[in-house]
Amino acid sequence: MILRIISEKPIETQDELVKLLRAEGFNTTQATLSRDIRELQLIKTAQENGKYRYTEKKRPEPETDSRMSRILRDTLVSVDHAGHMIIIKTMSGSANVAGEVIDNLGWQEILGTIAGDNTILAVVRHEQDAAEVARRIRIMIQSPDF
Repeated sequence: MILRIISEKPIETQDELVKLLRAEGFNTTQATLSRDIRELQLIKTAQENGKYRYTEKKRPEPETDSRMSRILRDTLVSVDHAGHMIIIKTMSGSANVAGEVIDNLGWQEILGTIAGDNTILAVVRHEQDAAEVARRIRIMIQSPDF
């Protein structure tokens, strides 16, 4: 809800955001909101009128012809999904770096990843997103142009 509000309105202060969240039915405190802002990595950016507003931190674009893109092609073994989860198998010892690549894709459907030695758990926002995200990952690892 925070991301939706800041994308629709130029919110300059936490107090403004607390009031709008409460109007949407979210009983929140400024302390909780402050933690949420930190967790979402929101930043204040200057507008043309000289005022500031909260915005999402821009994520780096993946370098499609770099070593990062090859990591997925070279290390991913399989991709499957169930519910809100995508399970990605990698070669032994490769899950952490492949998980970092997936995190840096900046896909809004993916809430986050957890990586072990050879397995990545990616959690998606909506259950219906899991099949689509898994399909996109499979396409990426099959495409030499990724």
